[in-house]
Amino acid sequence: MNDPRESTEELGEVVEDLRRHLLWQEETGGRVLLVDAAKQAAERSASLRAMMPPRGAKSPPAAEAPAAPAPTASATPDPRPTPRPESAPTRSSAPPAAPSAAPAPRAPPAETPARAPAARPAAEASSERLIDVPQQAPPYPGPLPGVVEGERPTLDQIRRELGDCRRCKLCTGRKNIVFGVGNPRAELVFVGEGPGEQEDLQGVPFVGPAGELLTKMIQAMGFSRDQVYICNVVKCRPPGNRNPEPDEIAACEPFLRAQLLALQPKVIVALGKFAAQTLLRDPTPITRLRGNWREYQGVKLMPTFHPAYLLRSPQEKKKAWEDLQQVMKIFGKQPGSRS
Repeated sequence: MNDPRESTEELGEVVEDLRRHLLWQEETGGRVLLVDAAKQAAERSASLRAMMPPRGAKSPPAAEAPAAPAPTASATPDPRPTPRPESAPTRSSAPPAAPSAAPAPRAPPAETPARAPAARPAAEASSERLIDVPQQAPPYPGPLPGVVEGERPTLDQIRRELGDCRRCKLCTGRKNIVFGVGNPRAELVFVGEGPGEQEDLQGVPFVGPAGELLTKMIQAMGFSRDQVYICNVVKCRPPGNRNPEPDEIAACEPFLRAQLLALQPKVIVALGKFAAQTLLRDPTPITRLRGNWREYQGVKLMPTFHPAYLLRSPQEKKKAWEDLQQVMKIFGKQPGSRS
């Protein structure tokens, strides 16, 4: 006769086997004969319960107790392929030991965050890049009316063609067109940004405070203003001395290029970012352009700081003087110790 306590323990083992099997099914995706295994476990549990006598009744003789059915290997196999991770047990392996507590559900894999767009280079966001210079330009504006194509124009011809210029909005607030001044056969040309208040009143470039500093710089180089030529990118004063705008530069630039074609200098000194960026088609800040020889239409070009900037930042005068000393060497001038 079987002991009821032994039957109860065997039933508990069956239930535990079933629980472990269900956990295994959950790990393997639930496609490994889950229904058949559960059915077998249920049948075995029912058989065991039938063997157990009611409470207070005598246990039946051992001969009358049906033998517990042995679990079969499997029923009809699932036709779908069963994925088996490397860590999951195979059907032939022994079931894992029962854990003390149900394992925590696995967290879904974290999604890979989308890659953020690359940050713009700091140079592109620099406040010094104030103009949108065109990336391509003709060698010079081409033959102007009254100028024979293929011949070297004169400054007088270009000035007559400029006339009472109304090609951009700067004409509405100006008092005088500031064309340029100096030697028409100068080998050294200084190109600035645009006229200021005093320049607008007198019609002559660089005669205000910045002009006085430029005159000292020219003299320190061993030249006089009468020996060089001075002009600007735009020929009319921007209101309130603001920066010239792209459309204003585009309207005036052909006349600047025609001036340089007429002069055909040996060296051009570009004073400040607007002159350097316009002639070089390079938006690099003047702080990085300055001091490095460049070339404009076969002519050596030295970018440096604008005199107005040097008045605001006198600590930069030493760098500007170093730039001008490089120009002096081209003309065989001996750099001095002036700053």
